[in-house]
Amino acid sequence: MTHHIQCISPVDGRVYVERPTASKSEIEQTLARARAAQKAWCHVPLDERASLVVRVVDALKAMGDEIADELAWQMGRPIRYAASEINGTLDRARYMICIAAEALADVEPGGGQPAKEGFTRFVRREPLGVVFTVAAWNYPYLIAVNSVIPAIMAGNAVVLKHSAQTPLCAERFAECFRAAGLPEGVFQFLHVSHEDTERIVGDPRVAFVAFTGSVEGGHAIQRAAVARFVGTGLELGGCDPAYVRHDADLAHAVENLVDGAFFNSGQSCCGIQRIYVHERLYDDFVAGAIALTQEYVLGNPTDPTTTLGPLVRPAAADQVRKQVAASVSKGARAAIDERRFSASRAGTAYVAPQLLLDVDQGMSVMREEIFGPVAGVMKVSGDDEAVRLMNDSDFGLTAAIWTQDVEAARALGDRVRTGTGFMNRCDSLDPALAWVGVKDSGRGCTLSQVGYEHLTRPKSFHLRRA
Repeated sequence: MTHHIQCISPVDGRVYVERPTASKSEIEQTLARARAAQKAWCHVPLDERASLVVRVVDALKAMGDEIADELAWQMGRPIRYAASEINGTLDRARYMICIAAEALADVEPGGGQPAKEGFTRFVRREPLGVVFTVAAWNYPYLIAVNSVIPAIMAGNAVVLKHSAQTPLCAERFAECFRAAGLPEGVFQFLHVSHEDTERIVGDPRVAFVAFTGSVEGGHAIQRAAVARFVGTGLELGGCDPAYVRHDADLAHAVENLVDGAFFNSGQSCCGIQRIYVHERLYDDFVAGAIALTQEYVLGNPTDPTTTLGPLVRPAAADQVRKQVAASVSKGARAAIDERRFSASRAGTAYVAPQLLLDVDQGMSVMREEIFGPVAGVMKVSGDDEAVRLMNDSDFGLTAAIWTQDVEAARALGDRVRTGTGFMNRCDSLDPALAWVGVKDSGRGCTLSQVGYEHLTRPKSFHLRRA
């Protein structure tokens, strides 16, 4: 019996894309092709691999207009912001191509040791084999590119399983790889169920799993991999904090933190959800944040005037409303009148942005990943209290500090348990830096030179001349 996945558009609730899921024989053939193709691909010289992958990036860039429209319909991001994902994807891909030669170069013995006469010693980075990338829908190209491009550059084959909400993204990647002339089997995609995803994770032909999704999904991946010595990279949830210090540029902090909380309708693992503001600036920060939040235009994401689109599905929006209500029931105060946003209605995917005041650390908004346009704002007395509260979380993906004192930002960053520490910015990835989480935000690493270490295995050569 053939099963199907459906992308129900959050824009209007209709079926936007429907695809049959792969059969067991199709999955078997895909993994067999990937394994066979990788054995040849890993011997292709790195500069040739780079030339092919550059053509992939060029092909993706040429599809920009079609991709922008598809993203709006598949997951609801306003079309006016589509370029941010497309350009970010291209930038990450180009950077990982650019650093591949250095990242994959043989490692000579260090430590100032002299060469050993009669010996040649080095560590080589070898590809793992077949990399299975399981990508999420909220940044469907940016998330997938983090592992797909460096995995292929490193000599691996890739099988991509994209979210059922964004199936066209997997297909677009495949079109680009075909157009670039990549050998058959080096990159493939599958539309599969959760059950088949877990079976693929457990398949001995898969050498590494790159997963982005919920904490619950990460546990499912780990259970599926438990019987095998297979590597897993897990980029999971967040409830990311920001601290507005007493010496912050207030206008800059307001502008960036409101955007960091509400961009992509708050559907970002590294979006800002907990804002701690020094008591000297608290009242002015709240006034500025409320005024800026009220300027958002909630509506159809295909309308270029819309600045806040729907959540991915009505059930997700209803869950956000429940989480807000749970905090309000414990004493939080909603600063934004939802009636200002006429499109926001229960039972739909459209939900108004919200700032919650008078919050405490035990409320849902300060403890759970809400994954919607909601942030809690809390007054603090100074650095020590801010750090204590920022660390009081099961998550640790990013943390942001607003200050004009670089040394203070460094010192505070050392005390916060997080994967990335920001100063005067948030909700951003630099491909030159490792993207990594701690605690329930995951493990492993993508991007940067360090990211290549997780897609290769070290092999030592100890050669003695007779």
